[in-house]
Amino acid sequence: MSDQDALLEVAVSAARMAGALLSERVRRGAERGVASKSTPTDLVSEADLASEHAIRELLAERRPDDGFVGEEGDHDEGASGLQWVVDPLDGTVNFLYGIPQWCVSVAARDAGGMLVGAIYDPSRNDLFTASRDGHARLIGPAGVSELHGRTAEQAAGVAGADALAGAMVATGFAYDARVRAAQGAAVSRILPRVRDIRRAGSAALDLAWTAAGRYDAYFERTVKQWDIAAGVLICERAGLVVRELPERPDLPWGILVAREELVEPLFALVDA
Repeated sequence: MSDQDALLEVAVSAARMAGALLSERVRRGAERGVASKSTPTDLVSEADLASEHAIRELLAERRPDDGFVGEEGDHDEGASGLQWVVDPLDGTVNFLYGIPQWCVSVAARDAGGMLVGAIYDPSRNDLFTASRDGHARLIGPAGVSELHGRTAEQAAGVAGADALAGAMVATGFAYDARVRAAQGAAVSRILPRVRDIRRAGSAALDLAWTAAGRYDAYFERTVKQWDIAAGVLICERAGLVVRELPERPDLPWGILVAREELVEPLFALVDA
């Protein structure tokens, strides 16, 4: 087993373990403790904290010298030169409302960038994985498949200048109302030009679903490192283009992910 394979096995173990913990909380109806973070719409639940704690314990046992960055505040530089970047529950609002679009995202990076990533969707038993030198894969109820995004032929869209016309585009919105207003203006430019827009609620799953060809493109501002660490690697290894969205007035930094022929026309609309 290569070093990356060994790290990916740890990432998968952590994601599946936390996913099982969260699924059990759903079955028990256990979510009573909820607090807000940056704004009243930015929620953290007891489930987020329990999941991060469980992942932290597993990694401390399996990889005690590694660093750790978690969404809920746990941050340790470590001594090995490798650091885990974890979103213990991406899609907290969906989780709390009983909407089955949430996941666990676990990634590991070194000085050269992301090494491995795993995104586990317990609601569908879908596991998305990738390593820096390996393939992007979906391990699910139907078996194992390599991910290659959604090809132009599969998309059945219009080629060339109107490639966007056949594109299903995913996005997400900030918690800050001022930023949301600016994001709404971007959506108003994009919506008439594409097949449709989806806003599902989990950035990590949006990235995984784009890698799997369920979306043609995805863009979002205000994403954090734990939201996208595993998902960006999975998209890159699936052959998609990942482009940064620069910070603009009222619009924080973000990312855009798409097939190559969609990147420029979509970027022009998103960043106008």
